[in-house]
Amino acid sequence: MPDAPRKLLESPRKLLAELKVPAEPAFVSVAKRVAASLGGQLGFNLEEIDELTIAVAQSCASMIEQAAEMWGDDATLKVTYRATDRGIAIELDALAPESDQALPATRHQHALPATAHSQELEAQRALARDMIRLFVNDFRHQVDSGRGEIRFRMVKYRIS
Repeated sequence: MPDAPRKLLESPRKLLAELKVPAEPAFVSVAKRVAASLGGQLGFNLEEIDELTIAVAQSCASMIEQAAEMWGDDATLKVTYRATDRGIAIELDALAPESDQALPATRHQHALPATAHSQELEAQRALARDMIRLFVNDFRHQVDSGRGEIRFRMVKYRIS
């Protein structure tokens, strides 16, 4: 293994990069490129890098959709990339502009009655989460309208 990846993996949970961009689809490619670059630095093969970027793209798209539903277009997407002893952990958060804190909820989605549309939307979100899980080793999501938090976390391990 080259020296650079070995050094990055020696200290578990080492912060590699933190990205803050508007929660808009046009910025998903930035998060994907950072993930691909870091995956390469950590020794991931091309297939693993592809899987990682697919998971990042889907996670960002899902988070952007949920943030827009809860707060409109004012959200900022924060993506944190950390090295683990066997790969990379990526955390996504929806933030208030110019803040490190999760956005306060202005509308409480959990208080709305379930409709056929909301049930279909939740089924689509569950399918998106299942798709993400196909490409990473661990995926967790937290959406709390009452506390105003949207947080996703995924971990991808190197095969080699």
